[in-house]
Amino acid sequence: MHARLTIIRDNPSPAIDPQALALNALGWVLGDEDRRMRLLALTGLTPGDLRERLGDPALLCAVLDFLCAHEPDLVAAAGALGVEPEDLAAARERLAA
Repeated sequence: MHARLTIIRDNPSPAIDPQALALNALGWVLGDEDRRMRLLALTGLTPGDLRERLGDPALLCAVLDFLCAHEPDLVAAAGALGVEPEDLAAARERLAA
């Protein structure tokens, strides 16, 4: 007779707050001048827009769209933030809903 092994899995982590994740992603983007300038150029946002609209879901979606459109940045941001790239994409979807 063979012994059965049971794999005990941790409960899934609670859902990541999409707004907090997007704000952290924005901080990561703004931490690099080239990336920051590309964000502003591609989105048409200004530094003033960023300051005034930090809690605006549309602005946060734009930041996550920016990352999702360029896989190297998406992967690097996810690594820096300690999440999976899919978490950033899912946060974007939740903010857009």
